[in-house]
Amino acid sequence: MSKYGSFPGSRPRRLRTSPVMRRMVAETRLHPADFILPAFVREGVAEPVPIQAMPGVVQHTRDSLKKAAVEAVEAGVSGIMLFGVPEESKKDGNGTPGTDPDGILQVAIRDVRAEVGDELLVMSDLCLDETTDHGHCGVLDEQGRVDNDATLERYAEMAQVQADAGAHVVGPSGMMDGQIGVVRDALDQIGREDVAVLAYTAKYSSAFYGPFREAVGSSLRGDRKTYQQDPANWRESLRELALDVEEGADLVMVKPAGPYLDILARVSDAVDLPVVAYQISGEYSMVEAAAEKGWVDRDRAIFETLTGIRRAGARNILTYWAVEAARKLEGWQ
Repeated sequence: MSKYGSFPGSRPRRLRTSPVMRRMVAETRLHPADFILPAFVREGVAEPVPIQAMPGVVQHTRDSLKKAAVEAVEAGVSGIMLFGVPEESKKDGNGTPGTDPDGILQVAIRDVRAEVGDELLVMSDLCLDETTDHGHCGVLDEQGRVDNDATLERYAEMAQVQADAGAHVVGPSGMMDGQIGVVRDALDQIGREDVAVLAYTAKYSSAFYGPFREAVGSSLRGDRKTYQQDPANWRESLRELALDVEEGADLVMVKPAGPYLDILARVSDAVDLPVVAYQISGEYSMVEAAAEKGWVDRDRAIFETLTGIRRAGARNILTYWAVEAARKLEGWQ
């Protein structure tokens, strides 16, 4: 008892006295099933290629990707989101490798399905940026602008070839108006009502995508500010959400995660669909760089960021730490 006066009867510190006490009253818990592993597979390489801007992450070969998928299953991770990196010579203005049944992404989907079957949700990035020679998420018009409606035609084709390859979930990520409805209709037209659509509902134009550009061998010229969301705005994310739900989204996403926890919370409060957050390359690389310098405790920083994303309302998290975090969870929590 302090000589300067009495405290009220409740002392919050009583519930922080020991690890077991803190664990018992924790309001937010992480589980391996919360995690989805983003993975890159590169055409024409004999060994995995380290991504310099993302220490510990590689562009996989087909064989190393299959091994990574097995490790994800063993760790209890729910899904793997695949990004294909075609040979540079195959890129063109229309992103032809994206709809080629033998394009690297479609081949990788078949590989992973053959390796792990239904034990891991195989998710595919449905976007043209990895496959176009200009690096944009759609086809360009005569003025060099992304043509929204022409791009939707390409997305419909991509959805069908990815479903045929075996994707459980397709993720249209280009932020084209109407993309969810078009993709849903394209899947239904070929009898693939079973394939789920993960809507990149609030995908912001962010500086934190930088390392990802290396990961996918981006050929981007210019920027994506005319189709990705403005970081200054939050109301339009709810407008995008309403449209995606109306068009038939099965899951909705906020990307990036860490800088947009307020958006994540608003989206989670507004919808009864599962909400996903993508902890993107720049978020990953900042922690890894600071940890390498000894400026932060790496494991504590990883789990603090993941807990914050989950606390803000994410049901699932795409994170490059998915397998590592899943393996360490029991000892951490």
